[in-house]
Amino acid sequence: MRKSWEGIKEELAIWRVGLLPGIVVIALVAIARLVGSMQSLEWLAFDNFLRLRPTEPIDERITIVGINEKDIRSIGKYPIPDEEIAALLEKLHSFQPRVIGLDLVRDLPIEPGHAKLVAAFQKLKNLIAIEKVLPEQIAAPPTLPSEQVCFTDQIIDSDGKLRRSLLATPTPQGYKYSLSLCLAKIYLAAEGFSLENGIRDPETMRFGNTEIPRFSPNFGGYVRADAGGVQVMLNFRNGTERFRIISLNDIKNGNFRPEWIRDRIVIIGTTASSIKDFITTSGVASAKPASGRIYGVEVQAHATSQIISAVLDSRPLLNSWAEGWEYLWIFGWGILGIALAKLTKSPYVNLLAVAIASISLIVTSYLLLVWGGWWVPFLPAILVLNLNGIALTALYQYDQALRSRIEARQAVIERTFETIHNGPLQTLAKTLKRVREKDSPPEELLVTLEKELEKLNYELRGIYDFLQREPLSQDRSLYLGNGLSLNLQDPIHTVLYQVYNHTLEREFPCFSTLKVKIVTFDPIEEGYLNIDHKRGLCRFLEEALCNVGKHATGVTRLEVSCTKNEGWYTLKIVDDGLGIISYKEGRGTQQFRNLARQLKGKFTRLPLSPRGTLCELSWPATKLWFWRCFL
Repeated sequence: MRKSWEGIKEELAIWRVGLLPGIVVIALVAIARLVGSMQSLEWLAFDNFLRLRPTEPIDERITIVGINEKDIRSIGKYPIPDEEIAALLEKLHSFQPRVIGLDLVRDLPIEPGHAKLVAAFQKLKNLIAIEKVLPEQIAAPPTLPSEQVCFTDQIIDSDGKLRRSLLATPTPQGYKYSLSLCLAKIYLAAEGFSLENGIRDPETMRFGNTEIPRFSPNFGGYVRADAGGVQVMLNFRNGTERFRIISLNDIKNGNFRPEWIRDRIVIIGTTASSIKDFITTSGVASAKPASGRIYGVEVQAHATSQIISAVLDSRPLLNSWAEGWEYLWIFGWGILGIALAKLTKSPYVNLLAVAIASISLIVTSYLLLVWGGWWVPFLPAILVLNLNGIALTALYQYDQALRSRIEARQAVIERTFETIHNGPLQTLAKTLKRVREKDSPPEELLVTLEKELEKLNYELRGIYDFLQREPLSQDRSLYLGNGLSLNLQDPIHTVLYQVYNHTLEREFPCFSTLKVKIVTFDPIEEGYLNIDHKRGLCRFLEEALCNVGKHATGVTRLEVSCTKNEGWYTLKIVDDGLGIISYKEGRGTQQFRNLARQLKGKFTRLPLSPRGTLCELSWPATKLWFWRCFL
């Protein structure tokens, strides 16, 4: 459990390397969005998504009568005289349209024929004319009742483009509706739907179960926008032909089918480029009179069509999440970028992973808009994903390289200590023991001390020469002293036998009484052990034999074996000397317990009766192989 907790803490420490900078990036992007610095870019992304939608069929429920350049030339003047408009209204009315919208300003008489137009206004109860209420007012035709007059005002964004429609607004003359809402209201009334207040949002409008998502100051990518009245985002119909458009001359000459008019919404307006009654928008893939522009009468058709299509066809109206969910969405993609930076090891793999995640974000944002009408914060999300996913990779790789260098340095320190511990320190311990025993004459003790110090000097210099020769990062050797270096890539049973022979040749006092030596080293499958494991086993055998040579007083029998039994390998050293009992766990014992944990095995050292010591290291062959494959 403690080891698992240490591993968790180490993993958390690695995650913190990129987590804090990544959260700072997310916070900076969120702040930039909050202050409006990203509004224009979010509009641009939104417009592009709208243009990339699949082509939609013509809305057959709406017909536009567009007064074009040929119509104006045939009449010979503009504005079109009241007489022409009156005749047009009379003829359209004869084909029984459900409602007619007159998107032409008629606040003043345009002779000849004003009286005829007044008479037509009084006769046609399904006619809706226009006025302008914001900010400069243009009056409606004076002879029409107020219920047959609606406004055509539009709200243009700061970049000069139209993205939303004003459906209703309070005015000094009372609460008024837009032309598009009036046309949709009349059309849907015949289908059994009436205009009511919203249920989820009482300040908006609904037809039946279809509630119109009300535009708010921070709707989608907007920041502190004017949300006065009741506004809705314009979900333009996409395609080269959105509505059927017929000209004034077509109506005069009968160049149309009656079913194009009967029971339809008919909107009359100008489609002549010289009149310049057009609005700039980027939400339509192809538009006339020029790219990015549509005629004002077509704007009314789009605004009307989106309402009746939502009610009758379940075509989505554009909506946005609550701000809290939007920033949670941004945060989630930023965290994904941090995770990709942490989990990918190669820069190329990282670029591929970030590219796949970015494509997934693009597709998800697009599908949410097309299928559900949800405008999600795409641009901030893709920014935090790419900034964190790509930039933090370098930080994680630098941290990983630094950790690898530290681990390599620590490994060198550990190997160097093992070499000193099992070599010069053993010689030093032996020398100190002789000095402390004081059972030799001073002259003999001095000679022995001088001899041992010379040997210690030789061993220390040998270690230095060995470390100078071996590449620190590619150490495949085991230094045993006296210039002897073993190749750890050789079979482990061969290397263990060399360690055994070399250690028994060392001048430890207890080795002099040995009479019986039994040694068995069975072959070990090399796939079970790496170089560090093999080094650890050799050091374990070396130190166990050194302990016998130093402390097993009166030893006569030594048994050393490495065998396999019932799926376990066991490296065992057994002697019959008096030994030494110590309750303090030394550095060597700590290293052997750590080696046993690495091998998923166990370490044992205990006294035997009546005399002797058992030192044993066991590990499972099959279990070790399993862990090496899956960890």
